[in-house]
Amino acid sequence: MAHTHTQTGRSASKKHLFKFGLNGLAKAIAALADWRRTVATRSALADLSPDQLKDIGHPQANRAVLDIKAGLITNLMSMR
Repeated sequence: MAHTHTQTGRSASKKHLFKFGLNGLAKAIAALADWRRTVATRSALADLSPDQLKDIGHPQANRAVLDIKAGLITNLMSMR
């Protein structure tokens, strides 16, 4: 009579789960590093003046611009 030996597949599945877990962790770390780099770039660009942005070839940031016509304060004071 031949001897039969049964094996459970549990150790193989644990290896696969561990592999997928490390893969997911590596992707999460890479995404965090990309996010930090993006935030650092945005804050560095926000600190530059329009002339400096033009020097590096970057379009000017969309900043709020207050355009005041000449004589506006005089008109407002006269309405008071």
